[in-house]
Amino acid sequence: MTQSHASNIKPITERGANVLYQHGTLAQLVPGLLEGTTTIAELLTHGDTGIGTGEGLDGELIILDGVAYKVGPSGVAEVVPDDFTLPFASVHRAAFQYQCQRTDIGLEELNKKIVAANGRANTFFSVIVHGTFSFIKTRAVIKQQAPYPTLEQVADQQAMFLGHDVKGTMLGYFSPLMFNGAAVAGFHEHFLSDDHTIGGHVLDAVLERGDILSQVFDTLVQHLPVDDPDYRSHDFSNDPIAAALAKAEREPRRDAAE
Repeated sequence: MTQSHASNIKPITERGANVLYQHGTLAQLVPGLLEGTTTIAELLTHGDTGIGTGEGLDGELIILDGVAYKVGPSGVAEVVPDDFTLPFASVHRAAFQYQCQRTDIGLEELNKKIVAANGRANTFFSVIVHGTFSFIKTRAVIKQQAPYPTLEQVADQQAMFLGHDVKGTMLGYFSPLMFNGAAVAGFHEHFLSDDHTIGGHVLDAVLERGDILSQVFDTLVQHLPVDDPDYRSHDFSNDPIAAALAKAEREPRRDAAE
């Protein structure tokens, strides 16, 4: 482990690297507002790095170096076309700064140390980890068809993937508790192996050895799908937003008899 330089990491204004751009909200996925309301082509005008999901929860997306990859039920990543549509995504212009190197550390402990080192529990920031993962568990939700079910109804409909001794990149965003609903409070992380054979939403991991870089944002641009009539007319007051998002972020529980 190397000493963390997180306290020295500040927002970088060049190229708008201090701005986190988000299309849609995670809260709108809770009642099943899963219609694609922007395209990858449009999204990439706002950043070259990010995560998201496609229309109907079509795959787990990770955007690296301006290329958008989708991980579906096969677990293998594929590049998506410019007209691929999304209901939700977060992107930014990469200007990561070196934070530290970590060895033999689990995902939960790693994330706790990142937040503690940053001292930014009330700040949006992105973290990218590249290295060798002795263990990685990811998932991809099965694509849904309209009329779309709620997020809780599809939480158990996911393909899960396990990898061992995998080299790859984990990209995540940390969102403050006060913004839960716009995004998920805490970390939201996706993974892509160097050979593109495994990826998806990260459920668990053990980092054998890797470099950790952070990027801090002082500006959030929240773009809402105001042209979507279902979004405009939906009443969110009875939706279990916090509970549904928490359930969607973790691995589904199985009955003991299964």
